[in-house]
Amino acid sequence: MKALVLSSGGVDSTVCLAIAVQKYGAENVCALSVSYGQKHSRELNAAKKLAEYYGVKQKSIDLALVFEGSDCSLLSGSDEDIPTETYAEQLEHTDGKPVSTYVPFRNGLFLSAAASVALSEGCSEIYYGAHADDAAGNAYPDCSEEFNNAINTAIFLGSGKQLRVIAPFIGTSKAEVVKKGLELGVPFELTWSCYAGGEKPCGVCGTCRDRAKAFAANGVDDPALKGEL
Repeated sequence: MKALVLSSGGVDSTVCLAIAVQKYGAENVCALSVSYGQKHSRELNAAKKLAEYYGVKQKSIDLALVFEGSDCSLLSGSDEDIPTETYAEQLEHTDGKPVSTYVPFRNGLFLSAAASVALSEGCSEIYYGAHADDAAGNAYPDCSEEFNNAINTAIFLGSGKQLRVIAPFIGTSKAEVVKKGLELGVPFELTWSCYAGGEKPCGVCGTCRDRAKAFAANGVDDPALKGEL
């Protein structure tokens, strides 16, 4: 069997990449990175370095045109500032809607595109790093178990029952993702999660806060915040 991993260059997708490589061998894994019009290229650069580290084939696609009309604060066409609050604090102002860093139906689009690439590459599985913390409070609804079950069914049926979606952390916390990564020796110093594109992670955006909390829960300092990138 072969696997395709949606690789953003961040913590969650990189642990998925490590799992796939351990299970199938680097020669049977393809990493897929997506340019979606984000404000910086740090995560894409990280994804490239990680593919090289693991010795896997890497492919990239550009889906930026799909999001041209969005005001998502992560996108280059938006004038919105990236929030510096936790996701829980942000959700207090959204009236039940996703947070401003939610890219419209991103995982749905990415997984659909990945399905086409995976079938072309002869893969039987697609891995992606959705976890329960991202889905909490409807911050990122396309990270929920309900969404994952639905998209998995759609891709399985739409691929002629050749392809399944694997989300190993869909019911667990980011701390559990980091724990698994530490067990697998994941080079977290090569990963990039920050929504800002500076020389070093900002430390205050939602994903920086979640990442630091996850490492702290494992008794480990985040190498990104120690200036090791």
